[in-house]
Amino acid sequence: MVSAVVNTIRNVVGIIGNIISLFLFLSPVPTFVEIVKKGTVEQYSAAPYLATLLNCMVWVLYGLPMVHPHSILVITINGTGTAIEVVYIILIKVMLVVLVEVIFVALVALLVLTLLHSTKQRSMAVGIICILFNIMMYASPLSVMKLVITTKSVEYMPFFLSLMSLANGVAWTTYAFLPFDQFIAIPNGLGTLLGVAQVILYACYYKSTKRQMAARQGKGQVDLSAVVVSESDSGDSKKIGTAVGGGG
Repeated sequence: MVSAVVNTIRNVVGIIGNIISLFLFLSPVPTFVEIVKKGTVEQYSAAPYLATLLNCMVWVLYGLPMVHPHSILVITINGTGTAIEVVYIILIKVMLVVLVEVIFVALVALLVLTLLHSTKQRSMAVGIICILFNIMMYASPLSVMKLVITTKSVEYMPFFLSLMSLANGVAWTTYAFLPFDQFIAIPNGLGTLLGVAQVILYACYYKSTKRQMAARQGKGQVDLSAVVVSESDSGDSKKIGTAVGGGG
């Protein structure tokens, strides 16, 4: 009876995590609408999307029944994330790198499924890879947090995305404890801490940001908040968000 209740709660939390993660995956859509309209990728970097694609693919591998049973919600969101990232990358036209990533994940899958013979061993091997990729992806939000502290401005750290990233981390960390899964808990626990730190920074520097913007407008200077640094914003939100389900 207790296990059935726990499983139900886990599924509900996982579905909530899927919804939040989907929002984060779709957050760069305005950037790509502009790319399609202009017919050029201009200065936008493919790196955040390639990193997110690789991250999603290894989490799909982790969620497979022969690797980590009963992880369908990990597969659904990261499978969806994989499809979304492929669309983004097609628009940026860097498919050769995608091929390299697919080959890498295929090799990992082949080695894990042939050399390791229990789901416990396979979960550990793939889970460690997933954690390493997630930790590397935290470099981007950390760099933005450093920028906020240096400039005393939150112009390039949208509050709503920071809040959603926090909610995403909380949802998947909760999911990871029903029952306990350290490979999902570790990256999403770190993501939750980063989300909390971002919200705190926003509260600390919100007023100083308004003062800086008012001062620039008073001097007739360009309002930097109107200059969309799409590469930075979308990269950030996605790298945080891809610690979803393990991943998002």
